[in-house]
Amino acid sequence: MTGTPLRVVVADDQALVRSGFRMILAAADGVDVVAEAAEGDDACAAVRRTRPDVVLMDIRMPGLDGLAATRRIMADPSPALDGRPCRVIILTTFDLDHYVYEALNAGASGFLLKDVTPEQLVAAVRLVSAGDALLAPTITRRLVERFARPAAGKPPPTGDLTTLTPRELEVLRLLARGLSNAELAAALSLSIETVKTHVTRILTKLHLRDRVQAVVLAYESALITPGVHDSP
Repeated sequence: MTGTPLRVVVADDQALVRSGFRMILAAADGVDVVAEAAEGDDACAAVRRTRPDVVLMDIRMPGLDGLAATRRIMADPSPALDGRPCRVIILTTFDLDHYVYEALNAGASGFLLKDVTPEQLVAAVRLVSAGDALLAPTITRRLVERFARPAAGKPPPTGDLTTLTPRELEVLRLLARGLSNAELAAALSLSIETVKTHVTRILTKLHLRDRVQAVVLAYESALITPGVHDSP
């Protein structure tokens, strides 16, 4: 791989996890671990100091936890050194940890289980740094259906759905149901490139970072209801 190496911060309270991830990423072509942190406050300081492309963030850490640290990092408008926004990948031991959903809502781009393979870890860092969301559509749907509930008195989610065309609303509904781009294309009889264009326009109009945030918005705005599945 050519060009500037991807800059990564690893935040986890377990030294073995940090050293293991560092070794894996150091062996990958074009990835550079620029800092480690054992606590959330240290992770935030490391991000401010090094301006990484990606942060691997443990959910459960002493002091400031990974959820609060993610919110703080995503609230900082300063970009990574190459001008792109910093992305956060949540590290968790348990599938469907309820903190994961809250972290996604706070702006994280996806999550990884800690038993991830070396190949999956490197691929995840590269995927997220390119602006994609690191969640299989079916996992996204399971997370949101389990934890997303419109709450009385809760501020409305960011994003005005009235700016979307009827076709874009249709794409958003199916995207939130867990369909991949290929499945969206088949369901709507569109090309994959056309689907990608629709998804990009949806994210732009709603001022969203990635399709994970689009899924969260669809549920929290009650565009779709958890557990109720529409036909294309």
